[in-house]
Amino acid sequence: MKQIAFALLLSFSSIAIGHGQQSAGVTTFNFEPLDNARNREVPVKIYLKPSTDPQPIVIFSHGLGGSREASPYLGNHWAEHGYIAVFVQHKGSDSSIRNGTGPGQRLMGLKQAIGLESAMARLADISFVIDQLEIWNGDTDHLLHGKLDLDHIGMAGHSYGANTTQGLMGQASRLRKPSTDPRIDAFLPMSPSAPQVMTPEQAFGRIDAPVLCMTGTKDNNPVSISMTPESRQLVYQGLPAGDKFQLVLKDAQHHAFAGSGQQSMFHIPHHHLAISELSTLFWDAYLKDDQEAKAKLQSDQARELAGLMEGDVWEWK
Repeated sequence: MKQIAFALLLSFSSIAIGHGQQSAGVTTFNFEPLDNARNREVPVKIYLKPSTDPQPIVIFSHGLGGSREASPYLGNHWAEHGYIAVFVQHKGSDSSIRNGTGPGQRLMGLKQAIGLESAMARLADISFVIDQLEIWNGDTDHLLHGKLDLDHIGMAGHSYGANTTQGLMGQASRLRKPSTDPRIDAFLPMSPSAPQVMTPEQAFGRIDAPVLCMTGTKDNNPVSISMTPESRQLVYQGLPAGDKFQLVLKDAQHHAFAGSGQQSMFHIPHHHLAISELSTLFWDAYLKDDQEAKAKLQSDQARELAGLMEGDVWEWK
């Protein structure tokens, strides 16, 4: 129980940038669209930097117990570099699982949050958000009207959000059919999860889309001891060659990928720089068709750009 409580506490460590505030020209806006078909609200936080042209989209899925306020350093960085960042909040596996008054209620909420029903709801949340973005882009009265390049969409997520990302990129499962959305072009799972039953090759061997996996040498799972730093790297190993990449940061813990970008007990100074720079280079290559960015990804130039240190691994296939 203490282990679970500690894991939940860690998930709430990010510092939010409030509605309408700015960072280097980036403005954030919160919306609460309702999926009438599921009677489910899906809150989103939009990071937007003004542009005369439509901008590609990056959708982010938070970890267990998180919210749309997760990882604002990434939302701001991506927006500053020409992307509209859409951070999604998943009801039922978000910060609401803390609301139980006793340990038993919190444990029950946690079990429900990581169950199959919740996992499927998360996948549907992302497709609904893309539907909503299409509506907003065509609505002359909406602030996003004409601002979205809906032909170029990337998907990222951390921890449980990485699991959601893996589902949408086509991970095979014996429990359900793959839930891909053809509108998503590239995928970035941070702290990905290896399959529990199938081999990595069975689970990921048919994924053709560009994928960048990120993890760390101390990227344990605070909830499950079966998920180890070594097992997280099996996702990349199971992917077929062609536009596949992996970053393994030395000494990076599970929550090195979360937070505000400020230093804390979980952050080593160059880690957020590496995560921000390599993710943006990846988006540039596959959402902006930047051939120079693609060439850098497939070389040691990426290491220099990201400020990687001795012991950090950058690899591609």
